[in-house]
Amino acid sequence: MIINSRIEGMKKLGQFMAQFKVDGQKNPDVMSINEVHYDNVESAIHQAKILNGWFTEENVRSSFSAWGESLTEEKLNIWLGSYDLSITIKSKSVGIIMAGNIPLVGFHDFLTTVLSGHKAVIKLASDDSLLMPLILEVLTTIDPEFSNYFEIVDRLISVDAVIATGSNNSARYFEHYFGKYPHIIRKNRTSLAVLTGEETKEDLEKLGRDMFLYFGLGCRNVSKIYLPKNFDINRIFEAIYPYNELANHNKYANNYDYNKAIYLLNKEPLLENGFVLFREAKEINSPVAVMLYERYSDLKELKQTINAMRSEIQCVVTNAESFIGAVPFGKAQHPDLWDYADGVDTLEFLLNL
Repeated sequence: MIINSRIEGMKKLGQFMAQFKVDGQKNPDVMSINEVHYDNVESAIHQAKILNGWFTEENVRSSFSAWGESLTEEKLNIWLGSYDLSITIKSKSVGIIMAGNIPLVGFHDFLTTVLSGHKAVIKLASDDSLLMPLILEVLTTIDPEFSNYFEIVDRLISVDAVIATGSNNSARYFEHYFGKYPHIIRKNRTSLAVLTGEETKEDLEKLGRDMFLYFGLGCRNVSKIYLPKNFDINRIFEAIYPYNELANHNKYANNYDYNKAIYLLNKEPLLENGFVLFREAKEINSPVAVMLYERYSDLKELKQTINAMRSEIQCVVTNAESFIGAVPFGKAQHPDLWDYADGVDTLEFLLNL
């Protein structure tokens, strides 16, 4: 299967996935695929929350929408134009251990593996075992030759390389078992926001999306906000109020109540609005339903502090020009195809196997 056929297939997949965004409509350009898969995928979107209570219909549709926007001819060409994909490589079996914190979070590793010409040997996360197999079925309908580029397994036994995503604890396990193979092993990371005080209300509303999309469970979700010394934090509370419906989600509400009880027992100062707890702290990792914040007086010093923590940070959301490579407000959970997790070029790694 030549590279152009694989790219064309992914473009078709993007057109198919884009239909399932909130208020999406059927696309006549993928009618033949819809006849086979549309109803099954639509049903799975509704059923996903039965398997994983965090996978609400809105969150699953957000994931499908993001991939629909990414898998376009223009973006695929921009991304892949930086690599020499004309070279002939010997196909390897690449084990992919997928995380299950947000819907289809392991898809990018699969995408890069297939486009590089290797076979993806996939170990699904138990919390996200419904959606990915359906996407693979859609691909084989688009072009049956895609079936030669993937396999779903219960255990990784015979592979040539490994890409694994998990917690700091699971990373030690991965290192022990797969350290002898060429590998990319990802650990816990989180994302930060830096405000300058010049943000508009729209900026802060978009920050709410960076905080709360997927309930804040992704490594690209903002878990801590750095504020100028005299910044009125009520501006944030006002802007994020539309997310108050999170309090109606049982699993999220349980986390909110639990964390609030712990902090009150420990007599820690809190700011709250009924659906998120704001806690002033030095650390950068926050539990579900908690947003950390810290005030700063010197932006240059803050940048140095954040740079010293780069191995723990996935991205920084800010309008401050001094942060090179910063993510605009509202875009933390919508990375481009070339925005690699942990800053490790997965496609380059795979092409050099």
